[in-house]
Amino acid sequence: MAGRLQKLRLRLGIAAPRVAVRSQQAWYWRWLGVVLLLAVSAALAAWMYDAGRRFAGFDRGEADSELTRLRREMDAARAELERLRAIANAADAKLAIERTAQAQLAHQIRGLENDNARVREELAIFESMLSADARNAQPLSIQRFKVEPDAMPGEYRYRMLLLAGGRGDRDFQGRLELLVSIQQEGKNAMITVPDKADGESAAFRIGFRHFQRVEGVFRVNAKARVQTVQARVYEAGADQPRATQSATPGAG
Repeated sequence: MAGRLQKLRLRLGIAAPRVAVRSQQAWYWRWLGVVLLLAVSAALAAWMYDAGRRFAGFDRGEADSELTRLRREMDAARAELERLRAIANAADAKLAIERTAQAQLAHQIRGLENDNARVREELAIFESMLSADARNAQPLSIQRFKVEPDAMPGEYRYRMLLLAGGRGDRDFQGRLELLVSIQQEGKNAMITVPDKADGESAAFRIGFRHFQRVEGVFRVNAKARVQTVQARVYEAGADQPRATQSATPGAG
């Protein structure tokens, strides 16, 4: 009995152990406190980082302003580049047009020069026709017979001047025939233009009193090479040519 009283005195007396009384707190308040603490820490860290950059000479606001200015300048430079490109393209197109016009003009000038030279030659021929010797010359002749390759492969253009001598008191009526000598695949052949199987072509009928300029085109196989061309002029109803003349393609 005495032992139990002694134990009870120890528990309730001065030597008894201390008892702490704590209030119960909800878990979400503890988590809210943690979140607030983290937010404050993050804001403090961001402020310290920004303050450190400003202290080191870097300002985010100034950097953004400078970046915006540089972007505006780059956009302006791009617009100016596009404008200059448009001007350059327009200048190139204008230059191309001028070059084309210049080439056409040069081509026309060469054509006029050739026509002028041809007229001078024909004038000299006509003047010779008026001489006494020419009046007694042969009644028909072929002058200035030329054959040249044309634009398309196998296409040839011919030109000639037909002159009638004598008194010239009547018209000459007849036809023109071309005898074309070609070489193809190592073999030689003769072609008659127009083809007799096709009949007489209106383009090869001629009729004049003093002179006639004749010009036309004939075609051969693109793989064939024309060696010589002989022009023959027949009077209407005759089997033998009244005048002949030969030419080599491209010869002056």
